[in-house]
Amino acid sequence: MVGASALIAIDWGTSRARAYWLDAHGQVQHEKSAPLGVLSVPPGGFAAALAELLAGGPGDRAPMLACGMVGSRQGWIEAPYRECPADADAIASALSPVPGTRLAIVPGLICRDSDGAPDVMRGEETQVLGALEAGAHAATARVVVLPGTHSKWTVVREERIETFATFLTGEMYAVLREHSILGRLASAGDDPVALEAGVRRSLATNAELSHDLFSARTFALTGELAPGAVGDYLSGLLLGAELAAGRRWLHRQRALGESVLLIGDPELCERYRRGFAIAGLEATVGSPHAAARGLWRLARCARIVDPVLP
Repeated sequence: MVGASALIAIDWGTSRARAYWLDAHGQVQHEKSAPLGVLSVPPGGFAAALAELLAGGPGDRAPMLACGMVGSRQGWIEAPYRECPADADAIASALSPVPGTRLAIVPGLICRDSDGAPDVMRGEETQVLGALEAGAHAATARVVVLPGTHSKWTVVREERIETFATFLTGEMYAVLREHSILGRLASAGDDPVALEAGVRRSLATNAELSHDLFSARTFALTGELAPGAVGDYLSGLLLGAELAAGRRWLHRQRALGESVLLIGDPELCERYRRGFAIAGLEATVGSPHAAARGLWRLARCARIVDPVLP
């Protein structure tokens, strides 16, 4: 039997929302996922969407803390970005309460690259905080990569998220599969050999992605790539291009050679782990409950829950 919750942690993204009921020690006692992402919620419909998400849960009156796109301009309310570098205390000090509810929303983060171009994240900062154990990376850099529609590469130093970079790998794959001539040749399949071939080609050519992508068509036309392998080869080309760019970015951040922690969907993380190995980079897969753990950590910092509990 599930007891009273100390916190309801919500990871509310673009396509899905996930709720975690946490006990007094921050352990997940119950969880629920629903296709209630911010893009599917009509104007003025967030209160009803939250009620639907929590329906069937323990039904207690615990405080709620949410991260992700629910705090974006398209979300329930806009939670302003915090500048990097930022640690858990800095992020927790900028929570945005939702009027008329017991819900608060975590701010996203913003940083700028060496040329001044801004980059942003929402939700990933919470996953990073939950994935890293306090004190385990005191003075050294730790690299956290969060694969997804918009893949995030993050450098953490001295308990602070120092900087990050976004790569649109997942979105580019979806666009090419659904709206390009390359996708017409691709059928569903799971071909690790084709994936590896794509990764290796992109890593070898380094900066010729627009040329390499066309090889997904020509290899299929010549029969050198089976229809069931085209999708994985295409995925490998994009992943390899991300890895090549990511290595250059890590070098500029003086973090190349640091071990990499992968956070996200287990199957996608495993695909990335194989890609990292091909690129000569060590990577391990982190906890699937990183968002819930990060929300618990922020709730403690903000004294939403007892800050002395483990």
